[in-house]
Amino acid sequence: MCTNNVLCAMKRSTLQDRMFPACPVRNILARLCDKWALLVIYILDRSGEEKLRFTELKQQMPDISQRMLTMTLRTLEEDGYVTRSVFPEIPPRVEYALTERARSLKPILDSLLRWSVDNMDDIMCDRRRLMAGNEVLNNFNTNENESSTDQKIFKGN
Repeated sequence: MCTNNVLCAMKRSTLQDRMFPACPVRNILARLCDKWALLVIYILDRSGEEKLRFTELKQQMPDISQRMLTMTLRTLEEDGYVTRSVFPEIPPRVEYALTERARSLKPILDSLLRWSVDNMDDIMCDRRRLMAGNEVLNNFNTNENESSTDQKIFKGN
């Protein structure tokens, strides 16, 4: 049993946030908006096919591990965004399709994607600028620490 509410809220296996059971951000959006879930929904939607096999999804997401894709698909299935069909063949064939619930997200996801494309250059510029500023600050702090360490060494402390 998990006693740390912060960690429990992040687990995929958590049914509902104990501390904030009515919070849609913690209970719905946190699972839907993780690193991979929206991408899986996007790929299933844009595939032009009604269903995709696991291997077809994996081929379109070469940077996801098989384990993470499996976990993401299970989470999406648990929340009613995808259906999973298993066919008793050798090797087993497993297909995934979007549900009506996931399809109802299409206008929202399309808007979010348009917004992302429209703002990506500015966001990346801001990110680089802030990271460069942090790097300068980190280098300054490192040099300052080295300087004080050097002073202690040279003073014999």
